[in-house]
Amino acid sequence: MSRQDPPIEPLGAETVYDGKQFSVRVGRFRHADGEEVEREFVHRVPAAVIVAYDDEHVWLVRQPREVILQYTLELPAGKLDVEGETPLQTAQRELAEETGCAAERWEEVRSYYPSSGYTDELVHVFAATGLHPTDAEPDPGERIEVVHWPLADLDAALAATNDAKTVIGLQWLRAIL
Repeated sequence: MSRQDPPIEPLGAETVYDGKQFSVRVGRFRHADGEEVEREFVHRVPAAVIVAYDDEHVWLVRQPREVILQYTLELPAGKLDVEGETPLQTAQRELAEETGCAAERWEEVRSYYPSSGYTDELVHVFAATGLHPTDAEPDPGERIEVVHWPLADLDAALAATNDAKTVIGLQWLRAIL
């Protein structure tokens, strides 16, 4: 049995901050019963994350996340910030830029909202296999270390990360292996 939720009607939004990474908006919405509400939210373009693996390793990246004052262990990922690019094309580009690899096979795993209470960002998770080197240039200004993590030790990778997209991707990988 599927549940049909009542519609939520957007009534408009005002941008109160517009930055390079995201914008902050104040929007008004009407529920099916007529009640109108105002919500502050962060608008951010969608992102793609890649669970790239072979028979022995999963490809991770270690990079500085200045906002939390830490280096994090993460799956390769990036924003859909190229005009007309699909989530899969973004995933392919980001895998090449961040790891120097391309993949022969791609599978869409799932999409999710990382925090639907305050942002409309949608994250698309892809699996990539049949990995091979490519000539892609890394993004200038990124400080990325590629980490080939043993599949036999996925629990340790999960313990070593505090990044939500990575936890989700690695748990999916652990479940299918």
